[in-house]
Amino acid sequence: MGKDKAFGIVILLIGLAMSVLYIIWGPLDLINDGATTGIWAFFDWRWAVVVPMTLAVIMIGLLAMWIGYSMITTPPPVPLEELEEELEAEEAASKAAEAETKSE
Repeated sequence: MGKDKAFGIVILLIGLAMSVLYIIWGPLDLINDGATTGIWAFFDWRWAVVVPMTLAVIMIGLLAMWIGYSMITTPPPVPLEELEEELEAEEAASKAAEAETKSE
């Protein structure tokens, strides 16, 4: 496995762990707090802070997971030496074709 794929797995797992742990420590902590009970628990001022922050952290985690997945599934780039060889072969072929058309 290439170094890029290993970094992709690490980024994907960090994004997943960050999202899951923040859900556990954010909204679920407020639900299990028990300081305010009944329907009035959802009108607590802490929800106005926790919900947007949780959504922002989840979006960042999803972005990290997407980047990690992209790194895992993208094939490695072609080495420059091979590209240079292909370009030289194409240039030689095009020069040969030009020489043929000029001689005719």
